[in-house]
Amino acid sequence: MKKDIDHGAEGTELDSEAGYNESRVYELGFHLDPELPFEEAKKTYQSLRDVIAAAGTIVAEGQPQKVQLAYTISRSVDHLRRDYDSAYFAWIAYEAEGAGHEAVLLASREEQNIIRFLDIRTEKDLAMHAAEMHEIYARAAEQNATPSEEVSDTDLDQALKEAGA
Repeated sequence: MKKDIDHGAEGTELDSEAGYNESRVYELGFHLDPELPFEEAKKTYQSLRDVIAAAGTIVAEGQPQKVQLAYTISRSVDHLRRDYDSAYFAWIAYEAEGAGHEAVLLASREEQNIIRFLDIRTEKDLAMHAAEMHEIYARAAEQNATPSEEVSDTDLDQALKEAGA
């Protein structure tokens, strides 16, 4: 929905009341089609990131990661229903004025690889905290995913012999 606002030198009461010309912080979270190759998901993320950078200032971000969804998302594409149980999830917190925010929303709606998105107003401190928490969880997941030391068959046979003795 485009707003008709007088952007004259004096401004209007509507400008300050609606906050259209004020810079605000938003967080855009979106799910990308899980059937995309990872490189294509990154390209889609990067193109949306470029739109956001042109419209305002990026505050924090989380690159696409494939996740299981808590519930199935159904979407109709060309009169065909598609159900998604997983998706690439990414998010970008940004600061923009009203026109920049509208440009981001338009780009999000037009991107065919996005199956769902949510754009909310937030605060810079909260966005920075979310980025820090994202890094902490990612490091913890990497540490838990590190394979344990492999044991050779001869070492395993020797351990079984010692245990049975």
